[in-house]
Amino acid sequence: MNRSSWWGQAIWAVPWLLFQYFPIADLVTTDRPAAARWVGALGLVAFTVVYLRVIGRLGRPRALRSDFVVTTVLAVALAVGFGADWAGLMIYVSAAAAAALPWRWVWPAVVAAALVCLAVLVADDGAGLFFLPPICLLTAFGISGTGYLITVNRELQEARDELARNAVAEERLRFARDLHDLLGHSLSLIALKSEVARRLAEKDPARAQQEMADVEEAARRALAEVRDAVSGYRQVSCGQALAEARAALTGAGITVRLPERVPALPGGVDAALGWVVREATTNVLRHSRAGTVTVDLAEDGVQAALTVTDDGAGGAAERMTVLGSSSGSGLAGLRERVGALGGELEAGPLDGGGYRVRATVPLLPAEVPAGRAGA
Repeated sequence: MNRSSWWGQAIWAVPWLLFQYFPIADLVTTDRPAAARWVGALGLVAFTVVYLRVIGRLGRPRALRSDFVVTTVLAVALAVGFGADWAGLMIYVSAAAAAALPWRWVWPAVVAAALVCLAVLVADDGAGLFFLPPICLLTAFGISGTGYLITVNRELQEARDELARNAVAEERLRFARDLHDLLGHSLSLIALKSEVARRLAEKDPARAQQEMADVEEAARRALAEVRDAVSGYRQVSCGQALAEARAALTGAGITVRLPERVPALPGGVDAALGWVVREATTNVLRHSRAGTVTVDLAEDGVQAALTVTDDGAGGAAERMTVLGSSSGSGLAGLRERVGALGGELEAGPLDGGGYRVRATVPLLPAEVPAGRAGA
């Protein structure tokens, strides 16, 4: 603990130094040799400084340290050497024990301080100060409660800071996932259209011009979606994703079979299934060499099920890397989105050839374990 920290922690204890009225009054009024007075005054100053240092550890990790030992030794020596008026110093020992010692040692130390205080009063006939030993116990109760509150408040502050850090990390993951999903689809479409336009540039300029117009439109749409993602307002609907999939796959010469209708789905479910369609379409374009892609979408009032199947025979290893393992950020992002709604995502090759991605999502909110990330 640095110097400013323990002084700030100890400053609230300064008003409790009023119990030093008794030893100060004794120094002033009792006829003693000058040397004894100097010893008492310097001892009291040293005791006060060390005590404030100990009490400054209130609410901090507890341990038996040398400053507590010095506080105790000075208090006992001054009380025994100067008499009943100095017995009140044991109140500060009780407070220091309650503030700094390990919990199992606190009350033995407090009771010992109260007994020392009582013994000094009895030995020096301090009948008017017998209220001091009970104050030792009461002070320890008060300091223990205060220390507990300080500890709890600090832990709550640390927990709040940790939650804030986790929220920032989660938002970064969400943003990275969204950008991957957005740009992966859009850039794959742009690359495909550009390749088609290059091949048609000499054979069919009109068709090449149309393909480049599609590239321009895809680039503009991607730019708009990235801006929306940055603003945090973008939602991808399943219907929109299916329309984009039809355009992209048809442009690549792939036959597309889509649902006849898109049922009305809750916003979160609709967006999650839209991302499944986008990611599956992107991976068909990149790796499948498929001739046909079939998308099925159904809901029974309890859950919605989306299945994207292709008949691709090539690129199985690449597709397993991208979709079928935990290392693929596309699949990881989809699983997070679907899992956040209490759903499940399956992806893998089919026995007869081809590949299938299937997402099942409940239509009603589900209790999801805290460890599952949300979109």
